[in-house]
Amino acid sequence: MITEIIAHRGASKIAPENTMFAFELAYMLGAEGIETDVQLTKDNIPVLIHDESLRRTTNGKGYVKDYTYKELQSLDAGSWFSSDFCSARIITLEDFLVWIKPKNLTINLELKNNKIDYINLESIVYRMLKEHCLEKRTTISTFNPTSVKRLKKYQNEIGVALLTSRQNPNLVEYAKSLGANALHIKYRLVNRSLITEAHANTMAVRVYTVNRYRQMINCFHEACDGIFTDVPYKAVTLRKVFQYKRQL
Repeated sequence: MITEIIAHRGASKIAPENTMFAFELAYMLGAEGIETDVQLTKDNIPVLIHDESLRRTTNGKGYVKDYTYKELQSLDAGSWFSSDFCSARIITLEDFLVWIKPKNLTINLELKNNKIDYINLESIVYRMLKEHCLEKRTTISTFNPTSVKRLKKYQNEIGVALLTSRQNPNLVEYAKSLGANALHIKYRLVNRSLITEAHANTMAVRVYTVNRYRQMINCFHEACDGIFTDVPYKAVTLRKVFQYKRQL
């Protein structure tokens, strides 16, 4: 099988994460999927930002949940990375879906609800995906087990992934019991027996955040379904080398 290369928050090593700059570059450089993070504004608009706080990736302060979308639009979401990106803004999930729909890219949406359990986040995101007819191209993931349970009713239409960094000898069984049909695991959890068991249960395994060459090669070798990487351009090139060597 071919391991999918998924741009983690876009091409986030060379552009400010979760901005259109990062997404456009990831697409141009050959990524096959985009991973991004979803939170809710004060007026219940799903927006793309990783941290609950605005401090790290914008010139704002406080929490995303305490701002309306209009208020967030006044913030600079790029200068923290480089002055070249001073025009970057926090974007809505709606804008992202409009952009990605005509492109041959898969979608991985991480719900950032493990610290702030946003009310109705799952249903709001699902309805938006359905409006744009993007359910079949999308996996929704979360570290929040209760949120996975709430997503279970959608699992026949979308991918539902449990995100985890914790060792668990019964991880596949646990994820299935919650309602997940995919596992998104930290790299240190990668092992052949876990991946074999998951695949036997028709459960995809994707790995985060894989930026080192040796880690990438191991994920390719172990037949992981996908890797999330900040450097998709390097991963695409290395996968070509890996496939070429296997043919020799």
